[in-house]
Amino acid sequence: MLHLALTRRYREARMVLRGILDRWHPVLVHIVPIRRCNLACTYCNEYDAVSDPVPLDEMLRRIDKLAELGSSIVAFSGGEPMLHPDIYTMFRRIRAHGMMAGLISNGYYLTRERIEKLNEAGLEYLQISIDNVHPDEVSQKSLKVLDRRLVDLQRYARFAVSINSVIGGGIRQPEDAVTVAKRAAALGFAVSCGIIHDNRGALKPLSEAELRAYEEVKRIGKTGYAMIHTFQDNLAHGRPNRWKCRAGARYLYVCEDGLVHYCSQQRGYPGIPLINYTRDDLRREYATPKPCAPFCTLACAHRASTMDFWRDPQQERHPTTVHT
Repeated sequence: MLHLALTRRYREARMVLRGILDRWHPVLVHIVPIRRCNLACTYCNEYDAVSDPVPLDEMLRRIDKLAELGSSIVAFSGGEPMLHPDIYTMFRRIRAHGMMAGLISNGYYLTRERIEKLNEAGLEYLQISIDNVHPDEVSQKSLKVLDRRLVDLQRYARFAVSINSVIGGGIRQPEDAVTVAKRAAALGFAVSCGIIHDNRGALKPLSEAELRAYEEVKRIGKTGYAMIHTFQDNLAHGRPNRWKCRAGARYLYVCEDGLVHYCSQQRGYPGIPLINYTRDDLRREYATPKPCAPFCTLACAHRASTMDFWRDPQQERHPTTVHT
């Protein structure tokens, strides 16, 4: 386990150095292999109950294209990616290209058998967001339901695990985020806190109770991402952030139809098929300011853009044409 952790840290450091030296490749890609989810959280607008998995051959072509673009980290998002029957084959393809492999999951399907298959397939990062202690009508991603999965992850996972506590978006008991964070830290997992939007993608400033919980989770997490804390601190108080969002360039969101979007909340822009995406597209979107950026809640876009905060101004241009 120590050897795996050291190897992962080395790969992370190499990724960051490459990102600083070379602006023209995606740092992080979220790709959707299936839109269907087994849950129906009321704040979420990223799932349905009927979609079939993207065929394996098509997913492998998309992964190959991401490698051609020089992507550093490729993570499966959804829906619930663990519903895809060929997910282990897809992780092997990511690793075969030398890219780092990640997974965003609700955790329901992470049995010991599946954890060990993910180990063998080369998964390096897992993120689970846990919304409350007890399930309710807002979310069933609950500590009571998932705790046995967390114990199995502690025992058997050879990949890094991050547990994200969430605040906002209609979550009823903000203090639950603190309980979740304490449990995750006790199990040795990384801890983060997400300020989430509602099902329309709208952000509301946190209440006093939510702010107290947010500060406590931040203390428990002890993350080194100072700039990420700054953006979340502003959002917590309803203040905008001034930053250069490099979505469409440093961060890509690839939907189940194979189109590149800025993110999960800005689907349709630029809306270009991944198979046709080029370095010219990366350069254009790198330089394009995003009107949604001031109140963006997506830490993935912020993190991927962080290494370019100090360079290359962005300029307004004509609205993006949506390609089909």
